Amino acid sequence: MKLTIQTIAQTLSAEIKNEQPVTVTSTTFDSRAAKPDSLFIPLVAENDGHNYLASAVENGATASLWQIDHTPYPTEIPLILVPDTLEAFQNLAQYYLTVVQPKIVAISGSNGKTTTKDLIAAIGATKYNTVKTPANFNNEIGVPTTILAMDEQTELLVLEMGMDHPGDLDKLSKLVHPDIAVLTMIGEAHIEFFKTRANIADGKMQIIDGFKSDSELVYNGDEPLLVERVGANDGLKSTRFGLTAHNDLFASNISMTSTQASFTTNTSGQTFTIPLTGRYNVANALAAISVGHLLGVDDTTMAQALATAPITANRTQWLEGNFGGKILSDVYNSNPTAAKEVLHAFSEVPTDGRRMAVLGDMLELGEAGPELHASLADALDPATIQEVYLVGDLMQNLVEALQDKYPAGAVHHYAVDEKPALLADLKATLTPTDILLLKGSHGIHLETIVTDLVD
Repeated sequence: MKLTIQTIAQTLSAEIKNEQPVTVTSTTFDSRAAKPDSLFIPLVAENDGHNYLASAVENGATASLWQIDHTPYPTEIPLILVPDTLEAFQNLAQYYLTVVQPKIVAISGSNGKTTTKDLIAAIGATKYNTVKTPANFNNEIGVPTTILAMDEQTELLVLEMGMDHPGDLDKLSKLVHPDIAVLTMIGEAHIEFFKTRANIADGKMQIIDGFKSDSELVYNGDEPLLVERVGANDGLKSTRFGLTAHNDLFASNISMTSTQASFTTNTSGQTFTIPLTGRYNVANALAAISVGHLLGVDDTTMAQALATAPITANRTQWLEGNFGGKILSDVYNSNPTAAKEVLHAFSEVPTDGRRMAVLGDMLELGEAGPELHASLADALDPATIQEVYLVGDLMQNLVEALQDKYPAGAVHHYAVDEKPALLADLKATLTPTDILLLKGSHGIHLETIVTDLVD
């Protein structure tokens, strides 16, 4: 990015205060992350970013967007006056897309979107100068941040898009106008705000709201809610992927180890291997391969890219534990569908010792929370997962559901603030032949347990 403040002001139909001949090369909404020649974006939230201009200037910011109603205006650096800094930030990102003109792939889903983003970006990078969403910058702030961080040579932009509330994907899709959109799955994430899985599916389908005439949707054809909604959109170009044979692209000859999965597809004899385990990750890889076909990447090249794809941390990531055994860390987020998938995959991982699972509360499930937590009992069997450690108030429902299923002393329960006790108990029982799964919503912060068991 390289824009003069005059160009930015013209793009936003804005007035400049303290005008100087300044060119900015980056943006930041965090004053601590400002650097020389950066444009500060003071967002109005719980903490008003306008109160941190001095920090941004001290760290190198040379200009700032500024909300008109925040007077008196500071004089340290040029200010671009706008009615709403977030809206202006998004409008600036939309303008920059017209400057760079990359092909855009947008990805959403209740689970698997970050991993799918990583796999698509790995495939895309074999043919295009590719930029992808860093970490989980997938909301109304993270998407424009990603856009404005790409350089002008970017040819493919792979954007993860999250959805917390109805209308989120409508706004993001209309912001970027994707060439290809991907929907990985429909789970129960954020059902507190959507009430039903059908409503979640409606929200996810808004990813097509910003489609151009030749845009295409790649979606999980094993999800009836998506099949129904795609079928109701006459003229929508689409490709179905999944694990069953009615899809346009499906997997066969699936084999798995604790750290990887291999498979072929119905369209090729090529063997694909991903550095991830679980059938759900095979489905994520099928989504990436479907996108690769649309991007014109051949199967041999895609196989090479998938085998070495860098995967974002804490998404079904195998780690070496300091107790001598292995840890499967999947602690970034959780919902019932995703948790059951991970538990099933973990149950099939070979081990000479015990399989042990630490499960944290799944948040934003609303009134359905108790029932959905109890439903995890369907994916837990003492024959395959011998010890279960549960963290959080909602997990009491699973404790009760497992009472008649597990022997006494095999199910342990902790309050969220009792993680030190959980850690002590794990350290006292884990042996070098054991394997340990940790899965929970990010708000439970099981990553602290992972850190202490790896360092």
